[in-house]
Amino acid sequence: MRGLALLLALAALPAYGQSVADRLNDYPTAARADYVFACMASNGQTRQTLEKCSCSIDQIATILPYAKYVEAETVMSMRRTGGERMAIFRSAASASALVADLKRAQAEAEVICF
Repeated sequence: MRGLALLLALAALPAYGQSVADRLNDYPTAARADYVFACMASNGQTRQTLEKCSCSIDQIATILPYAKYVEAETVMSMRRTGGERMAIFRSAASASALVADLKRAQAEAEVICF
């Protein structure tokens, strides 16, 4: 029994290492590019802004897994949509937590990159 537990623990080690690397690189190139384009539209179309915006999405990617990023972006998009059916995105605690996590990641990225 003890040997089995040790074997399972050792088997999990490479998976842990891979998940950390995967987490740092799990944002698709198109998602990173979309973020950079939007960031540059808000902050100016200069080479310096390109570097800062690229740095920003890289920092966000180290903090927030891509799946959580997509969920938070979806909630923020739905909040901008009017209507009664969208109220769940404005009032649900889980939706607010997703958006808060993204905003914290963006704030940290701004401090580091801008």
